[in-house]
Amino acid sequence: MPLDPWIPREVSWTFAAIVAVLVVASVIVALMRRGAGAGRHAELAARVNAWWVMVAVFAIAIAFRRGVAIGFFAILSFLALKEYLSLIPTRRADRRVLFWAYLAVPLQYLWVYQAWYHMFLVFIPVWAFLFIAMRMVLSGETRDFLRAAGTIHWGLMTMVFGLSHLAYLLVLPDAGPVRPGAPTHGAGLLLFVVLLTQFNDVLQYVWGRLLGRHKVIPSVSPNKTVEGLLGGALTTTAIAFFLAPVLTPLTPPHAIAAGLMIGFGGFIGDVTISALKRDLGVKDSGTLIPGHGGLLDRIDSLLFTAPLFFHFMKYFYY
Repeated sequence: MPLDPWIPREVSWTFAAIVAVLVVASVIVALMRRGAGAGRHAELAARVNAWWVMVAVFAIAIAFRRGVAIGFFAILSFLALKEYLSLIPTRRADRRVLFWAYLAVPLQYLWVYQAWYHMFLVFIPVWAFLFIAMRMVLSGETRDFLRAAGTIHWGLMTMVFGLSHLAYLLVLPDAGPVRPGAPTHGAGLLLFVVLLTQFNDVLQYVWGRLLGRHKVIPSVSPNKTVEGLLGGALTTTAIAFFLAPVLTPLTPPHAIAAGLMIGFGGFIGDVTISALKRDLGVKDSGTLIPGHGGLLDRIDSLLFTAPLFFHFMKYFYY
């Protein structure tokens, strides 16, 4: 399959707009931190700096040939799985099993690179699922078997299978748009779902701070409110409606559906990882990203929005 390194103009201009927004945000934060405000706005400054890092990394990921971008997402999955497994208590008997779990990462992304859709779909949920269970049984250790098997399988499904849908967006065929001439490039689809997912996280936080009164799941995430959830999801849907014609072949009704799906799906991904961290008794999953904790703290929403958006696009357009 020929891999086209060209990035559409629409994607480049959208990316330039993101950089412009970050420049403005950096200037505003710098002004806010002058004098006595330095300590008070330190967390905000750290978050803006983290966005600069993420934008730079994402730009590098899509600026080269698709093979390089797919390799970038493979590394992202590997780091996410490693961070996840470093948080989860594992049995001594499973140390060799973890080797096979890590080996699943390059294999899954090989299927993405080859655009082998059916193997991409079944490798983790079927082949890796069965092989990991068999390998654990052969170790002869039965104590906490179910907990250990569930831990490894869930990690593979989310950190590898779920995230690999982002990479597969890059190799979807440029065919079959509902409207002739509509954008169908994989880089546009990728930017669309990542941008909306990250905006959704910020918007739910902002609406929650402004209007939040009623808690959604206080035992899991005390700061999440109904007002923040609804305000963020609806604002994300509005952005999806206006951004879809620039980056995707989505029709207006489908753009609204995708926006709602990303808004609510991102929330579920966020609180799911929050529940995981509460179960383990940790605040952040790590310290990889300054101002945002670990990698899982940054990609938690994408674990759900990536496969939801991918299969939505696959069903209706590809």
